[in-house]
Amino acid sequence: MTHPDPSTTPGPAPAARTESTNAPSTVAASAPAAGSAPATVTASGTAAASGTPAATMAADSATATVTASATATASATTTASADDRRAVTGKRRIAFAVHVAGAGELPGLRTLLRSLALSDPALCEDVVVLHPGLPDAAFDTARRLHPRLIPRTAGGRDDVFRLDGYDTVVALTPAMVVLGRLDVLLGLRTGVAAVPRPGPDGLPDTRGGVPDDGLLVIQRQDLGPVPPAAKDVPEGLLVPLDSRADFRARRLHDDLPVPEDVVVLNFAGVPAIRTGLAPAHAARDRFDLDDEAFRAAFLALPGAKHPDLLLHLALPFPDRSRPPIDLVRQLAEIHRGRGHHDRAVALLSEAVAGRPDLPRCHETLGVCLMALSRYDEAETHLLLATASPDFAPRAFGQLARLAWLLGRAEDARGYALAGLEADPTDANCRAWYARTSAMGITGRSSAAAPPGEQLAHVALFADGEENAGDKVLPEAVRSCFTADTGPDRWHQQHAHLLVDEAALERLNARRAVVVGGGGLFLPDTAPNGNSGWQWNIPDDVLARITAPLAVFAVGYNVFDGQRYRRERFAASLRVLVERSAFFGLRNHGSVARVRELLPESLREKVRYQPCPTTVARHLDPRLAEPAAREDTVLVNCAYDRAGLRFGHDYGHFLAEMAAAIRAVSASAEVRYAAHMPADERFVDDLRREHGLALPVEPLYLLSNDAIRDLYRRTRLVIGMRGHAGMIPFGCGTPVISLVSHPKLAYFLADIDRPDWGVSVHERALGDRLAERARAVLDDHTAAVADVHDRQRLLWSATRDNLARLRELTGLPDPFGDPDAGPVVPSPRSAADRDHAARPRDRA
Repeated sequence: MTHPDPSTTPGPAPAARTESTNAPSTVAASAPAAGSAPATVTASGTAAASGTPAATMAADSATATVTASATATASATTTASADDRRAVTGKRRIAFAVHVAGAGELPGLRTLLRSLALSDPALCEDVVVLHPGLPDAAFDTARRLHPRLIPRTAGGRDDVFRLDGYDTVVALTPAMVVLGRLDVLLGLRTGVAAVPRPGPDGLPDTRGGVPDDGLLVIQRQDLGPVPPAAKDVPEGLLVPLDSRADFRARRLHDDLPVPEDVVVLNFAGVPAIRTGLAPAHAARDRFDLDDEAFRAAFLALPGAKHPDLLLHLALPFPDRSRPPIDLVRQLAEIHRGRGHHDRAVALLSEAVAGRPDLPRCHETLGVCLMALSRYDEAETHLLLATASPDFAPRAFGQLARLAWLLGRAEDARGYALAGLEADPTDANCRAWYARTSAMGITGRSSAAAPPGEQLAHVALFADGEENAGDKVLPEAVRSCFTADTGPDRWHQQHAHLLVDEAALERLNARRAVVVGGGGLFLPDTAPNGNSGWQWNIPDDVLARITAPLAVFAVGYNVFDGQRYRRERFAASLRVLVERSAFFGLRNHGSVARVRELLPESLREKVRYQPCPTTVARHLDPRLAEPAAREDTVLVNCAYDRAGLRFGHDYGHFLAEMAAAIRAVSASAEVRYAAHMPADERFVDDLRREHGLALPVEPLYLLSNDAIRDLYRRTRLVIGMRGHAGMIPFGCGTPVISLVSHPKLAYFLADIDRPDWGVSVHERALGDRLAERARAVLDDHTAAVADVHDRQRLLWSATRDNLARLRELTGLPDPFGDPDAGPVVPSPRSAADRDHAARPRDRA
């Protein structure tokens, strides 16, 4: 976790809208379970179970996906790209599919695409157009309407059942227009959903099967090895939809109005003559626009718009008009969010030229320039932004961060104070003021030991109410090298601080430089133009480090589906590996990803070094098995980059977690472990949506000792954050990982326990989580013994690496005989020994 910064603060908890992955994987279909009853989507958009819940219609393959993907990724011979988007996390790949029988249906396709964008502007998934072999140029006009159009040759519409590369397929036709949001359809998880054919009485009849020209929502894993044709979908697999999900326009005879809650209006079978269907045709005519009118209509829509759609339909700007400044800023924010800071700067620089009266744009431009390490220009634009009372606090907060990055402690404090004078309630400025007043610049304090007897430590050093895992981690790294983990033996260099000539001199004066641990190979937490990852060091400065350099337990932390430009990172990485005497990454998944970015001559230097938090019992004898554990289970969730974590499945995840917590509560008290304040969103959502209130343990307020002690004394931890699994595991506590990020699957693959993870996307998440939790609680002694056994493997790898590092640093072995067990405690201050906060109820 970085210091407070509005540019990196997690957004609100996700609903169904999200930015999804770009290149889907091929998912093997599995046969559905027998004896399942369908669910019915009501007119209000809720799903009601009929008999057996639809969620049990088929065995979920998410866990198998997590297991297989993690294991494959861990292979040293992997051939996948480091930008690969295969669902290591089990995340669903969703696509729309439209079958076009010939060129005559292309106008209908274009109308459908316009309706989809204008009726649901926050949604953008792949649109696969199945066609009989039309020339590629035939789709050029359609491509102007949607950024993710994928033509594929097909034999007919039934190929929507065989669309490799996707888990969920929403099949539409060129005779349809979308009139409303599709959240309900995208939230479906079982079978083949459709409005059934009408029976003799005119009402939908599941025995009539699926219409050939109707909307379908297909879960491919339920189809079996031989996908059926639409007419052959078995009744037991059909999930009936309310007719408003696929409303037939021909029902609106005698000029009946279109019902307000219709989601998709279907003109199949409607005669060309418009007599008696005027309102229906009027609804469709709204989307028969030329390109310029369509773009204007989309840009004029209120509310959220999907970044892919907004960029596609706004750029390039028309030559004959100057784009609205708010639109320019929105596009710049999209580029900024994707790490394309140079594009954002190009847009904004032209827009603000000669315009000091645009404070919001100057603030965004300043932040983007900072991300490119163009610090002088950034400071100029941020100062311009402070002229507006509305934006002064935010701009001063960014100025404080900029000054801190450059080692200007007094300037940072002054900027923070100016921000508080503008708004005394601004939390970011208050945090910067407190930090620079109480501590000064991290790593600038005088040391008791001579520099030559110290080790330099480059890491993310959390303070205040920041991520609890990032507080524990640096101390764990140091415990691997020395018994004294304090400033006497360690020179602290925050990774985000610019390594200038003075900082380089301080690093070279030390016995060695240790970089790690944590997910430092991440492009967007605190972007800089010098390295493209978390350590803010230019290549030429990195190449001039003369002290022995060890990269220790660093992680490649890119999310499943996260897209970024890696050219700068790859170049910096090569210099880093060339210069390093030891280069160890914390899981085999990171090893594989990083090796792919290196020339063959450097790949073998990349080694496996487990995160030291996972071997804490071997670093500190006070973490031995407690005489008694509390009868509790701790749960943790994460909300940073929530769209990448949950996709369209957040509502499903929340409901399944509520069911699991209720089930587990019969065996132990369930409490919530918040690693940072944003994590508590889960507790709020759970109470609001499902009426469950959990006591909260605010780990971000606790000392390192208190965090470890809390995890050591509980019986089980169910965690989504990486260190909500690794810290309790290191303390000897059984864990179950809620897999929403590849690093959790990587860790479980490393310890050969993939079954300890459950994907957040798994359909039967609640049942499987409850079953596994009860198994741990019922035979807790065996579960703890298994943790200890797995931990010995990680400790063995760590001891081998530390033997190499002792040759590098000249330090004695603080652990003695490898078979003697842990013998050396890590020192703690008196403040660390106090429990800083008590749990509180969120009722």
